[in-house]
This record gives sequence, structure tokens and C-alpha cells, in this order.
Amino acid sequence: MIDTRSRTRAAALVLAALAVLLAAAAAPAADAPLRVIVFGAHPDDCDIDAGGTAALWAAKGHQVKFVSVTNGDAGHQSEGGGALARRRRAEAQEAGRRFGIAEYEVLDNHDGELEPTLAVRQQVIRRIRQWNADVVIAPRPNDYHPDHRYTGVLVQDTAYMVMVPNVCPDTPPLRKNPVFLYSQDSFQRPNPFRPDVAVAIDPVIDQKIRALDAHVSQVYEWLPWVEGVLDTVPKDPAARLAWLRQQRSGRPIAEDVRAALRKWYGPRADAVKNAEAFEVCEYGRQPSEADLRRLFPFFD
Repeated sequence: MIDTRSRTRAAALVLAALAVLLAAAAAPAADAPLRVIVFGAHPDDCDIDAGGTAALWAAKGHQVKFVSVTNGDAGHQSEGGGALARRRRAEAQEAGRRFGIAEYEVLDNHDGELEPTLAVRQQVIRRIRQWNADVVIAPRPNDYHPDHRYTGVLVQDTAYMVMVPNVCPDTPPLRKNPVFLYSQDSFQRPNPFRPDVAVAIDPVIDQKIRALDAHVSQVYEWLPWVEGVLDTVPKDPAARLAWLRQQRSGRPIAEDVRAALRKWYGPRADAVKNAEAFEVCEYGRQPSEADLRRLFPFFD
């Protein structure tokens, strides 16, 4: 017969083995790649707002998706309609390849006509759920461009609904609410941007510039035309890329963003020349500092 002491020892061994198995099963979830989805109004906005941070995430093996909520079919001085939308979709795909991100999707809503309708909100809800996002980034609803503003409103409006089973019941609801973040802007009213997180992107600034270079219709044609400097854009591809680098890197960093860099990077922050910053949206999950360090694994 087995005595009580033997039975106790056997039970303890079984429990210990079970604990090891449970720990092993939990480990992949703790170490799983982050899933990040970034929304922009047009097929270059995600790149400008969060491209450097996306490249850093992707380099660490995390899964990043960009979504343009419109197809960009109005964003040019001499082209438009379906031909321009196709051109801009191809540019976005090439930019995504250069960033090294997992996906770049362009939705088929007209540029310049975006409204925060239920139908478009449902498009956004489905993308966030399908991506099983840990982090969602979008513009704030303060901006000169109505498409930018309404992209911010649309994503804000999903921050609770992504967890509601009876909303878009064809797509399984998330069981955890993502952290929603706004990308940086300079607008002051009704309230200025608050940099809760700032990321140094100096290690990938050249990669960001090369990715922006893929958006030929925008960075070399449309935006210079809007700004009245089209005649300064070189024709030679190498000279043009150097011009873009001068335009898009090494810009002065705002003092509040510099202060956020010091919080996250310590003394190294004063040497940073290029940064992207983000504000936590109060409508999604509210992260602790430890959560933000896990979601932005760049600071150590």
C-alpha cells in the first residue's frame, strides 16, 4: 500500500509538473509580437505620422498594418479619379514594403468626401478586430483637413465599440480593448497635442525618407505644388531624394516633445534629431508607464 507521505509527495510532483506546463503555455502569449494598426486619411498620412516608429516595431518582429481611410483620388493638381487612386494605392504598397510592415490597406472612400458615417465606422471596427490590435494610432480630430478630422472621429468612435458583440456581429469582438493613441500635430484649439510618448527615430530616419520617396505623386508633385515650391524639386532621382531628406528630417523638435524624450530616454534624449510623438486617447484602455514601455520597446 502507498502511505500518506508517498501520496502527498506524488500529488506535489503532479502539481509542480502542472505549474510548469501552465507557465510554458502562458509564455508565448507574453512574448507574442505586438499587433499595431495605424489609420490615416490618405495614402501617405500613416507614413508621415508614424512611419519611423512603425519601422522600429517591424525591425523587432512586431506586426504593423497601415490603413488609409480614403483612396486619395483627389490629391493632385493635374490627375484625379480612378487613375490617381490606382497610382496612390501602388505607391502605398511600395512604401509599406520599404518600411518592412506587414500590410498597407487603402479603403475605397473618396478623398475630400470622408464623413464619420456608421458605414465607415464599421469599416474601421472590422479592421481593428481583424488585426486583433494591441495598439491603434490615428490623427486627432483637430486639423485643417476634414478628412483628417473625420478619420480621428471615426477611430475615436470605435474605441469602445470594438468590444461590443452586437456591433458588426460578422466580425468577432475583441476581448481586450487596445490602447488608442493620437499622432502628433501642431494645432492648439480646442486643446493642444500632449506628447505622452516620444520615440527617437534617428536609427530609421533614412528608411522613413526612402519610404516617403515611394509616394511620388505626393512628396514630389502635389504637396510642393500646394506649398508653391514645385519648381524647387529636382528632376534627378538621387537629387530629388536628397531634397526630400532635407525637407523631412532634422526639423526642430518642440520643447514638450523634447521633455517627453527625456522622460523615456534619459540623458540620451538631448542628442535626438528626429522623433515621433503620441498622445494616449482617454477612450481606449488606459496604459500604465510599464504598459507603455512594453508597447514601445525602444527605450532601454
